[in-house]
Amino acid sequence: MTTMGGQVMEMELWLTDKETEHFKMQYRVKEVLYRDRSPFQEIAVIDTAEFGRALFLEGVIQTAVRDEFIYHEMLVHVPLTIHPNPERILVVGGGDGGTVREAVKHPEVKRVKMVEIDEQVVKVSRQFLPELACKLDDPKVELHIADAIQYVKHVDEPYDVVLVDSSDPFGPAVGIFTEEFYGNVAKALKDDGLMVAQCETPFYTPQLTRDVYRAIRRHFPWVRLYTASVPAYSTAPWGFMLASRRELENPWPRRELGFPTRYYSPEIHKAAFALPPFIRELLDEGEGR
Repeated sequence: MTTMGGQVMEMELWLTDKETEHFKMQYRVKEVLYRDRSPFQEIAVIDTAEFGRALFLEGVIQTAVRDEFIYHEMLVHVPLTIHPNPERILVVGGGDGGTVREAVKHPEVKRVKMVEIDEQVVKVSRQFLPELACKLDDPKVELHIADAIQYVKHVDEPYDVVLVDSSDPFGPAVGIFTEEFYGNVAKALKDDGLMVAQCETPFYTPQLTRDVYRAIRRHFPWVRLYTASVPAYSTAPWGFMLASRRELENPWPRRELGFPTRYYSPEIHKAAFALPPFIRELLDEGEGR
């Protein structure tokens, strides 16, 4: 509150997140709960009017309590219901804990290893985003603070599923969006292993979609893109790149979940792979057609 000419006026604060050079999204700020710089990046937790508490890295939104379930359920449950027996899971990044929370719900899963480079992100999420970080101490979970790009180069025992829950391609995540990284992930998987990686939005970042698809296709014989609407991230559908070490007849779920979800369902699973022509054209360009 402030006063001017005897009148009480309310000041509004807005945080701006740039989608492209020509389009930005804004979040009304209720309160800055945390802001500091780790050895890797600026970390902030903002209580927003529309999406509740939200994690920002270098001013870019990573997750928000109101709609995080959409992103995390689609990142995790799509590959884990496709894989015949997802016992051993690797989470690349995911320091907020939402991906781990969803993965441990699957009774087939025996071990989840999360490799996160920035320990401060984990600490901040435990304090300010307990809804997401609530399973980081689950007996199934092993938390490893390290550079995941280097970790996947030296995997001794391969994984069934690798979930790449990285931030956008800036700072410590730049090396994740490369052909070398996806090649190392392929080597870190079992013969029937699956990988899924968030790849931003095909509408606003078409070049990234093409590049990621092309890079993954060089190491995986079977690759499919699926999408979901995550309002806090973008006005356009968000992309997930699914890849398999083996050719698959289709990407449909092999079993139903034995626990409740808020967004994911078998119907949503299938619908997510129905792509509009402009996205299919991007993938054709990634194939060099």
